[in-house]
Amino acid sequence: MHIVDDDPSFRTAVERRLRHAGYEVATYASAKHLLDRLPAVLGCILLDVRIPGMSGPELQERLSELGSTLPIIFLTGHPDIPATVRAIKAGADDFLTKPVSSKDLLQAVERAIAYHDVARSLKSKLDIVRAHVSALTPRERQVFDLVIRGDTNKHIARALGCTERKGPSPQGDGENAGSVLGGTCVPC
Repeated sequence: MHIVDDDPSFRTAVERRLRHAGYEVATYASAKHLLDRLPAVLGCILLDVRIPGMSGPELQERLSELGSTLPIIFLTGHPDIPATVRAIKAGADDFLTKPVSSKDLLQAVERAIAYHDVARSLKSKLDIVRAHVSALTPRERQVFDLVIRGDTNKHIARALGCTERKGPSPQGDGENAGSVLGGTCVPC
């Protein structure tokens, strides 16, 4: 957990709450301090909206530019609806008003971390799929593009100037075995 707030007593109080809940915590008095020690580890950023120097929303934008995917929960003692809307639209996971109860804080942190874990997992799977697609030969890419469009083997064969070749299937019914996708593409 990474707490960015210019109020030392608030940082200490939130740090104690989070440590008591079992989280490892680092605190920062300013956006610059966080950027100087940009966390590469998993976690969540609890970010005050109004901090000297670079504001919370400005830090959120800078972290996005740097490619950080850490979830951000804003905390503010000065609720402002337009600022809240901008922060959420820019990707903040939550926006809490000080003083915040331990229960609300911990629920927000748990939601943000759970969502972040799912998003990281999906991104990892997507990266694997992208790597496989980029490794396709030009001809395989043509077939792939037609398959994801939902074309049938017969339409794919026709589009590629091939014939759909049928042969015995493992079930012995002769249907669709050796088609454009499972066998060879025989030019007309």
